[in-house]
Amino acid sequence: MRAGERSVRTRLRDHVAASDPGLLRHAAGLRTVGAIALTLAVLALLRADVPHLVAGAIAAMVATFAIREKQRDRQAVTLAVGLPVALASVTLGALLNSRVVAGDLFFVVLIFCAVYGRRFGDRGTALGLIGFQIYFLSLFVGATVPALPGLYGTIGVAFLSSAVVRFVLVPETPEGVLDRLRQAFRARLAQLVSAQLELLDAGPDEIEKALEHVRSGTARLHETAMMIQGRLEDGTSDASVARLLQRRIADAEVAAERLGLLLLTARSTERADTLTLHLPGAPVPSGGHLPVREEATDLLRRDLEVLRVIVLRPVSGEQGTGLAHVRNRLLGYRDEENLPPASPAVKDVFRGIGEAARAVLGLRIALDGPQDESDDTPSTTRSREELDAEDAAIAGAEEGEPEEAAKPTGLDRPTTRAAVQVAVGSALAIVGGEFLSSQRWYWAVLTCWIVFINTASTGEILVKGYRRLMGTVLGVVAGIGLAGLVGHHTWTAFALVLVCVYAMFYTAPLSYTLSSFFVTAALGVLYTLLHTYSMSVLVLRVEETALGAACGVIAAAVVLPVRTARRTDELLVTALDRLAEVTDAAVGQLSGGADGDLLDKARDLDQALAELRSATQPLTHPITPLRARRNTAQYVVALLETCAYHARTLAAAAELLPTHPSIAADPRLRRAGQRVMHNIAAIAARVANEEGAPEVQVETGPSIASLLGPDVTPRYGRITDRVLRHVQRLDEAVMGLARPLGVPVATVATPER
Repeated sequence: MRAGERSVRTRLRDHVAASDPGLLRHAAGLRTVGAIALTLAVLALLRADVPHLVAGAIAAMVATFAIREKQRDRQAVTLAVGLPVALASVTLGALLNSRVVAGDLFFVVLIFCAVYGRRFGDRGTALGLIGFQIYFLSLFVGATVPALPGLYGTIGVAFLSSAVVRFVLVPETPEGVLDRLRQAFRARLAQLVSAQLELLDAGPDEIEKALEHVRSGTARLHETAMMIQGRLEDGTSDASVARLLQRRIADAEVAAERLGLLLLTARSTERADTLTLHLPGAPVPSGGHLPVREEATDLLRRDLEVLRVIVLRPVSGEQGTGLAHVRNRLLGYRDEENLPPASPAVKDVFRGIGEAARAVLGLRIALDGPQDESDDTPSTTRSREELDAEDAAIAGAEEGEPEEAAKPTGLDRPTTRAAVQVAVGSALAIVGGEFLSSQRWYWAVLTCWIVFINTASTGEILVKGYRRLMGTVLGVVAGIGLAGLVGHHTWTAFALVLVCVYAMFYTAPLSYTLSSFFVTAALGVLYTLLHTYSMSVLVLRVEETALGAACGVIAAAVVLPVRTARRTDELLVTALDRLAEVTDAAVGQLSGGADGDLLDKARDLDQALAELRSATQPLTHPITPLRARRNTAQYVVALLETCAYHARTLAAAAELLPTHPSIAADPRLRRAGQRVMHNIAAIAARVANEEGAPEVQVETGPSIASLLGPDVTPRYGRITDRVLRHVQRLDEAVMGLARPLGVPVATVATPER
């Protein structure tokens, strides 16, 4: 029974780790709720009235969510500096409360400064948020000069409570976050293997659903890998340890994605296209599911389940002997003589399982340290020796200095442009909001401010404004119900507010609409506490939100506009440049060239793709009327993700080159990769559309393998063949980009030899 209870707890822990990597959303919600609850408790002991309780709750929330820095000492400094900023802001709000014109002008200036402060990093962003939100607080509670001493004390209690919760009650360290992210990576890797097992057994009517689970699992695993990448510098004390973990995460991600592709090919009558794993709605390769009663297929199912188990559980303790035995069998599939009798496609899946098991072994050693080697077979020993050689090579590598990119200046700087836009939009919102209500006009300004946060184009602002409006409308309906439920029961109302605040922060990274819903529902309860609740107030909230969103869109479209097409084109060129860098470095190293920093280049490509994916959301949103444009954007992004997969795989193979005796450089690969590099550069030049640039064309012709020529006898067997397949697939995917982007294609004849 105890073992069963542990199993349930383990599964629950793995599920939570996978659904909320690093528990970042849970920690953010818990920390904010804790700060508010502690503030309310202290103020209640001091017998504060309801307006001061509301002010304390808002100030505690602001003091908590505004701090985004990862290091605890920097968080403490920002919080300490934020307190005088908050006191100055509430003082100015009280002083200008009765001076309408001066107060409005100052509010616009404050908004400009708050947004402009984003150029100074996390601390500048935090202080800008605190200044703006506390000024908003003064408007919300109607601060006056005689009430300032009480508000000073309330804000001081809120900041102190936020510090206690952040540093004592719900502490968070970069090392702890990184450790939880690594657990989440394991859990999501296991979920992806489960989805692949589902794909293996899916019938013709189930394959679309199973394939969608594999796509989702692959994307979630990649998301976690990117989150780990962003925390490595702060979460590890040694650069070589960070690079080792980065390498092992990349290996596991590539091996898992390749295994999914091999499974899809094995259950089809044709080789699966990598695009199928990245493009929703892509055609599924023809063919039925694998034979149910075939011995090799039954073994394949068991081995996939074993792979999932060893991802989650260490091979040690009471279960070590059994798990070690099956792990050794999986690693043995890396040798041809250990493959079971099966069709070539199914044999490829067994090879993929062997490579995935090796990646899991390397990940386990990197995360948990040295393992028990007493039950190792020769195949496992060889895998360990390979991993040890890679570890030594990584530890001895020197990290180069990052190149400084040219930074924009003046109005071309994104923070300056956004500050001007939001200041103009806020001025419009103030004027329009005053016409709607002389008491609640600031809701329009708040919405205008919020739609500019973390957006960079007119389309992104339009989508964010739409989502906030939808969340607000739904939140008003919920607020009506909650207000009737709590009546004037103060502590019941505050309990509901805490629930809504937690839900707001927990859902914020997942759905902006849901986040807006919860904050609006909480406001309905707060209005009840302040005795200002009415149906007309909540309706006014919707009207002010719509006005603020409209003002934000107008300002973004008229003042220093950044069109969505221009933004996506710039990011597309950046992604193509990063793709070219990874491909050129990987092919060069595989051809015998100098070693390069392939891991960082691969992650730069991933980051560029993530930014492009975010920027195309206005084009791919379900409400967009431009269906053809939406399909094109989805297709281009999916093709780029396919290119990135093959480039990452080439980089992983190149990283193995110095330490593996079975892999050697092949000078012919440089010649095979030249066409790919030319085509990437041609597409990037076409998208950039530089003035005076000559007309460019992409080149197509014979297969990549044929470009190697018969002059050199193949020496390296399956490794060279695998590299060639990825270069060929990369070439095909790059060619696929030419058609939707309007790049002309030229056919090149086979060169004479």
